[in-house]
Amino acid sequence: MAKYSVNSLDVTMSALADATRRGILERLSQDEASVSQLAEPFGVSLPTIHKHLRVLERAGFIVHEKRGRVRHVRLSPPRGKKCKGPRRINPSPMGELKNWISQFEAHWDEHLHRLKLQVESDL
Repeated sequence: MAKYSVNSLDVTMSALADATRRGILERLSQDEASVSQLAEPFGVSLPTIHKHLRVLERAGFIVHEKRGRVRHVRLSPPRGKKCKGPRRINPSPMGELKNWISQFEAHWDEHLHRLKLQVESDL
């Protein structure tokens, strides 16, 4: 069985459960953006976007920095590396989620393989 932290997996799943937060991550995969740029396509207030950003930051997906009066948000670089080139999501939260899902994937792969064999033998 894969090892993962239940608390961090809960935080990751909670962060990805909301369509707005998934949209923010998609937008940030292209390039960094200011908070107001992130709010614009969703038609929500800045305080609402700030709440979404706090959830994503707590899950380890994003980081932000303030330049002058503008807060810029970007995807977290992989741990221990500075991102150059295409932006990537921090692998830790996604890695734990992928490991958790893979438990079920193996189960269904086996069932589908047996079904395939059964169908082929009936032909």
